[in-house]
Amino acid sequence: MGMTRRMRRIWVTGAMVSLAVLTGCGSHGDTVPKTATGSLEQLAARAKCRPDIQTDADELRQATCGDGADRYVLATFATDRGQAEWLDQADDYGGTYLIGRRWIAVGGDKAVTTLRGRLGGTVEKSSSHHSGSSGGGGLEEDGYSGHYGHRAS
Repeated sequence: MGMTRRMRRIWVTGAMVSLAVLTGCGSHGDTVPKTATGSLEQLAARAKCRPDIQTDADELRQATCGDGADRYVLATFATDRGQAEWLDQADDYGGTYLIGRRWIAVGGDKAVTTLRGRLGGTVEKSSSHHSGSSGGGGLEEDGYSGHYGHRAS
């Protein structure tokens, strides 16, 4: 099931990007820049954040940016496969993602909308498998959405 789900996600993301390019649309008439590329530090600089590095490994670099409701996670990946696997696992937590080539930002709707204006990318919302009264999933009181299980120790 994981491979099918991953391939569907990649296909849907590609189709959405192609449709946006073909129709020339942005988000509600807003101008969306070309999707950014680069290192974690380069993306953070373009996003106007001072990254607090949480994971610094060859295959994944992850940092938190902002504070309060504007807090988000920015992650870069060494491979497309690593990005797809991370996103597939993160899908269990729900949330709003901004997806670029080998990078993902995850945070609240407001933070992701602001980031899209700076980094470009594709917005994807995921429903949480942990929703309800259990307290898991969705954005928690501190602005995090449960994606911090992806940190390497």
